[in-house]
This record gives sequence, structure tokens and C-alpha cells, in this order.
Amino acid sequence: MSGRFEGKVAAITGGASGIGLATAEALLAEGATVVLVDRDKAALDALVAKHGEKCIAQVTDLLDPASCDAMVPEILAKTGQIDILHCNAGTYIGGDLEETDAATIDRMLNLNVNAVMKNVHAVIPHMTERKTGDIMVTCSVAGHSAIPWEPVYSGSKWAITCFVQTMRRQLLKHGIRVGQVSPGPVISALLADWPEENLRKAKENGALIEPSEVADAVVFALSRSRNVTIRDMVVLPSSFDI
Repeated sequence: MSGRFEGKVAAITGGASGIGLATAEALLAEGATVVLVDRDKAALDALVAKHGEKCIAQVTDLLDPASCDAMVPEILAKTGQIDILHCNAGTYIGGDLEETDAATIDRMLNLNVNAVMKNVHAVIPHMTERKTGDIMVTCSVAGHSAIPWEPVYSGSKWAITCFVQTMRRQLLKHGIRVGQVSPGPVISALLADWPEENLRKAKENGALIEPSEVADAVVFALSRSRNVTIRDMVVLPSSFDI
């Protein structure tokens, strides 16, 4: 443990599993206090018990407007500051557009896009007042390439790529860095909706990466000196071919 993030407070949405949890554990190992944001209270309680007092639970349902709005104020009441906001929570829809329904599309866009924008909007006054902060968003390689078997997911991630790059420019003058990490397929619950044949081939070909490998990229970006912004890191399995 190097202690590079000693004294820093990081809030991570979708923090109870996958990339969010891997990033939380990496930052805890570097000395940060980490607020795990998730709707799964039981999972959060177990993680707090495992990781100790520097791991703080924040039960938030990002799809509930009132709960989403309360997230940043409730975190600040617990910690007094937010140095890093990692908007990581997301969901996935694969397959042809005609195979899904309007409610599922709404849920994906609300979580993958709207909640991110609202969380960033909520933390800006706090970071602006302190004249420092880092905002990191989990995007996807699907935000850089039009993936034909996931049009809704890919569309949501293209929206996030645009949002991150516009906010990077807006917030630079306030000392706030904004960037994103864009992984390829990660071994996580999100892959449950992948077409079975695509998932089988990816596993056979070694075209998947672990959440910890994405977390390594996030920690690298956040640990750069303040005059350096890593605006996007595309992290792919070496065998992955889109």
C-alpha cells in the first residue's frame, strides 16, 4: 500500500460488485476512504464489515428520483467531502431493438445516462467550492464503436462519451478533472444478457477481462499529477475484436 490516496474520499456508484467494488478495494488499499453507493443494503453491510471504518455504505437507488437526488448530500453529511466521484453504475441490453420493450429502454437510459448526469450535476457545487476534484465515469468500448448486437447499450455509452468530454472542458477552470474508462467485455453480471454464442466465443478466445484490470486503469488515471488529465482509457482484452 502506497497511501497515494490517504485523506481522499471517493464515492463509487454500483460499488457493491464488479468494476465498482474492484475500484473501491484498489482505492482502499491506497489509503482512501471509500463510500460504496448501491441499492443492495445487505451487500454493502457485508463489505463494510469486511473492509472496516474506511469503507462507508450509502444505500441509494439511482432509479428512484428522490433517492438519487439525496445521494450527494447524504454522502457529504457522512464524510464532509468528496474528492473523487466515480459514476460506475450501469445496466445492459443486448440483442435487436425489436426484442426489447419501452420500459427496459427507459430503465437503461435512466441508469446509464440520466443518473450519471444528475450525480455529476449534484457534486459540481461542492467540488467547485473546494477548487479541486475528480469525476470518473465508467463508459465502454461500445461508446466508441457502434456495436450491432447492442444498439441501446451502445447508444447510451456514446451519449456518455459526449457528456464526459463536454464536462471535461466546462469544469477544467474549476480545478475539476473529468475522464472516463472504456472497457471491453468484463467478467461481470452484465454479460448475462450477451448473446449466448458471443459469450461462448469470448470465453473460449480469452476475450474477457477482470474487473480488477479496469480498476487498475482507474487508479492510474486518478493518481496522475493535477496538470494531467487522462480523458479516456480504452481497456481491451488482447484477444477482443470488434
